Amino acid sequence: MYKPKPLQARQIALTVLLAVIQQRHSLSDCLDKQLPQLSDGRERGLAQAIAYGVMRYLPRLQFILQTLLSKGLKEKDIDIQIILLIGLYQLLFMRVPAHAATTATVELTRFVNKTWATGLANAILRECVRKQTALLTAIEQDPISHFAHPAWWLAQFQQDWADDWQTIANANNLHPPLTLRVNQRQTSRENYLTLLQEQGINATIVPFTNTGIFLEQAMDVQQLPYFQSGWVSVQDGAAQLAAPLLEVQAGMRVLDACAAPGGKTAHLLESSNPSELVAIDNQAARVETMRQGLQRLNLTATLICADASEPASWWDGQLFDRILLDVPCSASGVIRRHPDIKHLRQASDIVSLLEQQARLLETIWSLLKPNGKLLYATCSVFSQENHLQLQSFLQSHPDARAVPLMVEWGHASPVGRQILSGEFNFDGFYYACLVKQNVSPVSA
Repeated sequence: MYKPKPLQARQIALTVLLAVIQQRHSLSDCLDKQLPQLSDGRERGLAQAIAYGVMRYLPRLQFILQTLLSKGLKEKDIDIQIILLIGLYQLLFMRVPAHAATTATVELTRFVNKTWATGLANAILRECVRKQTALLTAIEQDPISHFAHPAWWLAQFQQDWADDWQTIANANNLHPPLTLRVNQRQTSRENYLTLLQEQGINATIVPFTNTGIFLEQAMDVQQLPYFQSGWVSVQDGAAQLAAPLLEVQAGMRVLDACAAPGGKTAHLLESSNPSELVAIDNQAARVETMRQGLQRLNLTATLICADASEPASWWDGQLFDRILLDVPCSASGVIRRHPDIKHLRQASDIVSLLEQQARLLETIWSLLKPNGKLLYATCSVFSQENHLQLQSFLQSHPDARAVPLMVEWGHASPVGRQILSGEFNFDGFYYACLVKQNVSPVSA
């Protein structure tokens, strides 16, 4: 009787990719569930690298596979398709020798009890090696394969950013840096950089921030100096721009709507002294994640599990001086961190997201004090979700005034500013600041 060899990392990668591609589950959620089954850190790293890599280059790998197959696979054999994609990724993007990638791929077909596919796996990978030059030429001539994005993504990038769309698409396929935010209540950025240097960890400052640090190489954050003591957190540089823009003064009442996973909530508390910060999310598990994060940082906020767009269920009637509204969006600016977004997000999703954003803006605006400030944020590069959404809101709300952001980063939009994916090694982000004016009623 055949006993499969212990290809644990590839088995886990296959399980994860089946859940993401076939069942449309989140890549990070699936990895969180599956990786603990691997006791060896190297195996966990390999499984994660394969899963992320296949999702990052899925359209290109599918193009190559379709080119090499003499006839398509049956729908019930999606596991074999993904096994072949895993093999092609190792062959083309990882430093795995051809014979090792082929052997491992053949073994995976046995792992899923489809020994009929062992010959197919062997033939496909050998053919890929033989035709690699011709395949690369064909990829260059096919935009979907070359940029590794579905067609609708590329069309949206071209529509919104005619001069930058290729740069955006290419940036989405790069590995993001590990970026830290220093807790100013615990230490300074300069002191923490010195501490990293003493431990042989190379790092540089994040531009346009007072707290950001880029690590030159990714590492287990638990191994960072004083991580468990709350000296630093992981947060992209673009996300670290929110707290300074909101300009929270001592004693102000602050709302962070749609707050999970809580990085901006924590940054606001680290950098200011509000009388109260209310942070809301509609998923209990995400609220618990926020609670744990704040506990590690020794910070306190009023955490509420509720739908922010339904204040009757959670609001105490007291207006807020400052509101951070980081709305649900396409996440088109964070694809490099979450490559499964390219597969999971559909063009039809944008309409419902736009409706949700407009509903949140309308509702949350009513909770802001006169002369108060609301910061609208997305991790999107789509104009519909950003300045076009804000223009529509401003046209119907005479008490709202857009405040120009006098900063050196990003691109000036008709309302707010846009950071494109990869600029300054940041995620793609959009910010717009609105102030509530006292508007006198028009006399008859």
